[in-house]
Amino acid sequence: MRNREEGGDVVREAIGRSIFDGGLPFPMMVVHREALEHNIATMAAFARDHGLELAPHAKTHMSPEIAALQREAGAWGLTVATTRQAMAARSFGAARIVVANQFVDPAGLTWAAAELARDPGFDLLSFADSAAGVDILAKHAGPRPFRVLVELGHHGGRAGCRSLEELLEVVRYVQESPGVELAGIAGYEGGLSGADEVRAYLRRLQDAGEHLRLRQPILTVGGSQWFDVIGRELAATKATVVLRSGAYVTHDDGYYRERTPFNRVEGELRPALEVWAHVLSTPEPGLAVVGMGKRDAPYDEGLPVPKRGGVTVMRMQDQHTMVQAEGLRPGDLLAFGISHPCTAFDKWRALPVVDRDYRIVGEITTLF
Repeated sequence: MRNREEGGDVVREAIGRSIFDGGLPFPMMVVHREALEHNIATMAAFARDHGLELAPHAKTHMSPEIAALQREAGAWGLTVATTRQAMAARSFGAARIVVANQFVDPAGLTWAAAELARDPGFDLLSFADSAAGVDILAKHAGPRPFRVLVELGHHGGRAGCRSLEELLEVVRYVQESPGVELAGIAGYEGGLSGADEVRAYLRRLQDAGEHLRLRQPILTVGGSQWFDVIGRELAATKATVVLRSGAYVTHDDGYYRERTPFNRVEGELRPALEVWAHVLSTPEPGLAVVGMGKRDAPYDEGLPVPKRGGVTVMRMQDQHTMVQAEGLRPGDLLAFGISHPCTAFDKWRALPVVDRDYRIVGEITTLF
């Protein structure tokens, strides 16, 4: 199911049937409908209840079907990281796109300028953290200026100005440059290690925002691991506060299960992704080889999580996973939860959506 058309045809032809009736090949990643819908509604409600806007990071799924559900739930826009993702999000019907990166690709900037000129209702925002980056945007601007969010970083983080003084210099440069327009401030708190560091960083973002001479500036942050702290710290901010959370949409059984803010506040997210695979071989006592590998499930932020007791994942290879377990036999089917959904969807082009009984009730397609 990795080829888009063939994979989609196979899933669509199986709608109404169980994944276990022999009509679909394994390994197979499935999406649990109830969990997916619950997560989208839960995060939309959290944002609404805390006076926040939500621009979900589409890099997690790159799916038109999931993007449509997020928009229907009230998403302010979609966030992307690359030119290719921006083009895909636009094809999904997104009227507002946040490029959470410095936009420097000439082909992408040419496309973006043309799209802004073509559609007056289209809103595109991108990050900048240097005069050189602003110059690149200005050079490729069309009749409508590129809207810029100046990024504030932190020591040891990825991009972003490292001080308020540096940020304000870039802000002034944006305001003086043709072809660009200041829209607000951007930040990313996900690389910080604890709540105290996050609170201090958010205060720096607020301070930066107060220096902008804008009626209603945008202040955008990541929000996957610390949206509870963001909801409290930025509640009184005189800005449109936008979360760019992405992993919430399917959650997981590993990395985000341990780190979700709903471990600290009321509410829950539910794991919506699951991989099913056959036992291929039991070459030694207590050892089984499963037909699922790095091409099928994420492994960068934790190995897959067995749903069957007494099974331990030892290591993964390209097409195989070695597990420690007793009593398994070739042909047995095992289910695994995943860890880190942001590197799960890209391995599949068509995924069955299933109900509680594992009947296929729809499909999710991806465009990576």
